[in-house]
Order: sequence, then structure tokens, then C-alpha cells
Amino acid sequence: SWFLGIRIIRDRSQKKLWLCQDSYIKKIAATFHLTDRKPPATPLAVEELVLNNRQATPQEIYLYQRKVGSLLYATTITRPDAARAANKLSEFLQNPSARHQDAVDRAISYLYGTNALAIEYSALSDPDQSAIDCAGDAAFADDPATRYSTEGYLLKLFNGPIDWRSTKQKTVTTSSTEAELLALSHAAKEVIWWKRLFQAIQLNFSQDISILCDNRQTIRLLTAETPQINTKLKHIDIHNHWLRQEIANGVLQIQWVPTAEMPADGLTKALPRQRFEIFIKQLGLVDISN
Repeated sequence: SWFLGIRIIRDRSQKKLWLCQDSYIKKIAATFHLTDRKPPATPLAVEELVLNNRQATPQEIYLYQRKVGSLLYATTITRPDAARAANKLSEFLQNPSARHQDAVDRAISYLYGTNALAIEYSALSDPDQSAIDCAGDAAFADDPATRYSTEGYLLKLFNGPIDWRSTKQKTVTTSSTEAELLALSHAAKEVIWWKRLFQAIQLNFSQDISILCDNRQTIRLLTAETPQINTKLKHIDIHNHWLRQEIANGVLQIQWVPTAEMPADGLTKALPRQRFEIFIKQLGLVDISN
């Protein structure tokens, strides 16, 4: 029923399983005295967070790091809906401002207000439905200070997420296509790792794993017979050719999806309330308070 602070609920008749961290979330909200704060609708405001223009005190830094660390554990285990917030707030661990303190309080308050959200895994309702899905996305040059892009991927098994990541890319790319290529390359490596794990535990799927992408130009570069990518970045070109090789060998498949239906969109940017509610459904999170 419990494992490392994770509540496990099963309904064998409906063939469903839920993972929830409501007890842990209530504990950290109480620790930082945020239980009386009005919960926001989203974990991160759409306004850009900027660097602190003064030096924070050691006490402020320590408090901020405790809050972000507590937030990270939840977003790593069962709450991918706040993963982008945790990733963004982690950029200011060494010198947080009052605005950053308020932002991390907002994220924890959001988790507290939605502590009954749980990952739901369920049997497939349609025999043609894929048991495993993957999506990779990137927000091109979204960091105004460095112009690094943010990327994210989401891997779902039986309608629930099992692997996700929101992170800043390690290099500046010169086009959205290059940023998407990097994101897809990292997602593809995770897919290959999971396929090997499934084979090791004899979990076999009849369907091939497709990676969803919302950039048609990127897909064209990976599937066209004579692709041309104009880049001076050698490592980008290497990622491009490696992806083409794996797709040609049938190891991977790339499938286009509209941006509005991209499940990994909320891992790359802060979303407004209406779009964020759609993102929660795409993740496979459900409210188990009842």
C-alpha cells in the first residue's frame, strides 16, 4: 500500500492502478507553512523569471534550496505536471530573490491544492490502442538570458506516465528544427533503453513505439530520402544522421501530432490555465479524492 511515501491503490476488477503522494505533499506544505495559502490553478506563472540583481543571504538560499528539493522529489516520482516548474526554479538555487521564493511557494501550494491527483494505469480499452507512447518537444531559445532551448519528453505505459523529463539543452541551437532534433534524439535514446528493459522482463508489445513530434520540418528531415539540414553545429548533424539511421532500420518511428495535442508541451513551457488542464489529462493524472 505504501512505498517510499507513495500511496499505491489497486482495483483489480477494473484493471486499474494508481500512484499518489498526497501524504508527502501535505507534509511539505505544512513544513513550509503553506497550507493556508490559496492554491493556484497552475504551478508556474507564464511571466518569465529573471536572475536576482542582489546577493541573497545564506538563510534565504538554504530555505529556497529546501523548498525546491522537496518539490523535486514529488515531480520526479508522481507529479510530471509540475516538472517544468521544478526545472525552472532549480536555475536559481545559488541566488534566489523574493520573487523566486514566492514562485516556489506557489508550486508547493499548487501541489497541496491538487494533492489527490494520481497517476492512473489502466487496461487498454481498444485492442488497436498502443500500450506505450512517447512524445518529445522543445521550446526554441526560450531562455532570454542565454538563448538555450528547453526540451522535454514523456513516455507513457498503459495510459500512465512512467518516464518524463524537463530540462534545458546544453547548447544554443540556431533554429527550432535543430532544437527539436536534439529533443527527439534524447527521447529516442530513452525509448531504446525502455525497449531493452521490456525485453529483459519479457514484456512484449505487438505495436512499434512511435515518438510524437509537432514539427513537420523535423519529421521531413528524418524521413525524406535526400534530407538537407543547414547547420554549422557538427553534433546537431550527428544527432540528425543517427535518428535517420534508427528510423531507416525500423528501430524507431516518428509521428506528427498538432501542437495542441502534444503531450510533452507542458514539460517545455509554463501554460495558461485552460491549456494546463488539457495537459493534465494528456499526462494521465486523475483526481482520486472520491
